[in-house]
Amino acid sequence: MKKYFILYKLFLLFLGTFFLVYIVLTVLYQAYLNSFGENKLDIITRMVAENTNQLFQLFDANFRIEENESQSFIKLIYDQKYVGRIVEGCNAISVIILFISFVVAFSGKLKATLLFIFGGSLLIYVLNILRIAVLSALIFYFPKQEPFLHGVLFPLYIYGVVFILWLIWVRKFSRYASKDIK
Repeated sequence: MKKYFILYKLFLLFLGTFFLVYIVLTVLYQAYLNSFGENKLDIITRMVAENTNQLFQLFDANFRIEENESQSFIKLIYDQKYVGRIVEGCNAISVIILFISFVVAFSGKLKATLLFIFGGSLLIYVLNILRIAVLSALIFYFPKQEPFLHGVLFPLYIYGVVFILWLIWVRKFSRYASKDIK
């Protein structure tokens, strides 16, 4: 058994670090959410809705958001038509937690790690706003395609971005990055 532990030490260290960071960040995020109480919307989700609205206003679109007082979501209304809602799961924090956990598990120099986490998290947040805006417009024009758009295409988009960021991190910045790549 000791032989296998030594043989797979780096892999086990990666897994342990990944899961430890993921669990800690998830517990902290859950505590943050619990601080708002039941049927109350958290600040980050409100910010995502407001940023989506601001993006539409840049293009003079007939778009507005409307908070549901009895439940914890924000309605998205495009050209007077209800096209969807933003709930806590739409704010991309769980995706950012996954991203951070991977980067820390493959950490490099502290400054590079922190900068990549900050930049990558900001990029994921901004691309999530774009995802919600484009998804809202597409559902307005193609309502029958909503299951495909929301359930397949846009998760592929956001997780694809995270995967590309991971590849960049591992190949260019992590302690395992090859220094002889030209």
